[in-house]
Amino acid sequence: MAHPLEARLAGYIAARLPHATDVAISALERISGGASRETYRFVLSWTEAGGQRHRRLILRRDPPASLIDTERRVEFEAYRAFRGSSVPVPEMLWLEEGSDALDHPFFVAEEIAGFQASPQQLFASPPDVLERIARRKWTILGEIARADPVALGLDRWMAAPERDACWRRELDHWEALIDKDEAEPLPITRAAIRWLRANPPPPAQKLSVVHGDFRTGNFLYDAQGEIHGVLDWEMSHLGDPLEDLGWSLQPVWTFGQGKAGGLCDQAAAVAIWESASGLKADPAALHWWILFNCVKAQGIWVGSAAAFNRGGNKAPIMIYPAWWLINAQDRAMLQVMGKL
Repeated sequence: MAHPLEARLAGYIAARLPHATDVAISALERISGGASRETYRFVLSWTEAGGQRHRRLILRRDPPASLIDTERRVEFEAYRAFRGSSVPVPEMLWLEEGSDALDHPFFVAEEIAGFQASPQQLFASPPDVLERIARRKWTILGEIARADPVALGLDRWMAAPERDACWRRELDHWEALIDKDEAEPLPITRAAIRWLRANPPPPAQKLSVVHGDFRTGNFLYDAQGEIHGVLDWEMSHLGDPLEDLGWSLQPVWTFGQGKAGGLCDQAAAVAIWESASGLKADPAALHWWILFNCVKAQGIWVGSAAAFNRGGNKAPIMIYPAWWLINAQDRAMLQVMGKL
C-alpha cells in the first residue's frame, strides 16, 4: 500500500522538473530516529529525453513538535555550502519553507546509500578501522573549523557574534531552554552553569562554522574506515570552533567505550583536530567547552521530554533520550568537574 505522502511529494517534485514526465515516488519509508526532523527515504522515478531515470532521495520534514527548534534554511544552506569540499555531505535539491505541500516545511536531498551510521556496529570493527575512522572524524571536524564562513556565504544565514561573546550567547541560549523546559530540579546542571559563568573561556581564536552535533553516529562510514557523509547540521551556527570539538569529546558520546567518541584517546583526537584546523585547543578553554556541551546536551534531553509531556509530539523517540540520558548527563557533568 502506497504511503499517503507519495502522491503529494511526486506532485511537488514534478512541478520542479519541467523536462520530466511520469514523475513517481515509490518505496517511501520513515527512517528511525529523527527527533528534530522526520526523515524518510524514497525512490524518485521519471522519464526525461526518452529515457527512464531513477534516484534515491531523502525527505527531511519538520515534525509537529521537535526535540530542538531549528531553522531548516540554516541546515539546508550549511549542507549546500560544504558540498564539493573536503567535508563530505549529500547534495541538497529543494527546500520548501511553507506548509501547503506536505503539511510542514521540508527539504529533499540525495541519499548517500550503502553505508552505516550505527555507533554499535562501528565499535565492533577491527582496531585499525577504528583508528582510521577516528583520524577521518577529527580531520573533517578540523576542516569545518578551518573553513571561512564568509567565503562559504554562510554569514548570510547565520548570525555572527563577536569572538569574545560566543560562549555567552550559547550558554544564555541553553540555560533559557532549560529554564523553560525542565520538569524537575536539575541541581548538578545548575552547578555546572554557575561554574561556567564564573570561569568564562578566552575569546574564540576565530569565528568558525560550528556543526553543532558532530559526533559518532552522525556520519556515514564504510567497513574500510572512510567517512562518506556528515549528517545532522540542524544546529549549525557561527561560533567558537572549540564548541564543536568539546561536543565531540563530551563523556556521553563515549558510548561506554571509555574513549573519545568511542574511538580513541582524547589527546589523540585533539592532536588530529589541531593538525587539520591549524588551531590550538587550549586545555582550560577546551575543558570549559566540554562542560558547556554537557549542559547543552541536558537542554536537549529535557526539551525532548517537554515536547512529549506537553503533547506536541508523542513519538517514542521524544521521551527515550530523556529516560536514557538525563541521569547519564548529570554523571558526565560530575566527571568533567572532577566530582564523580
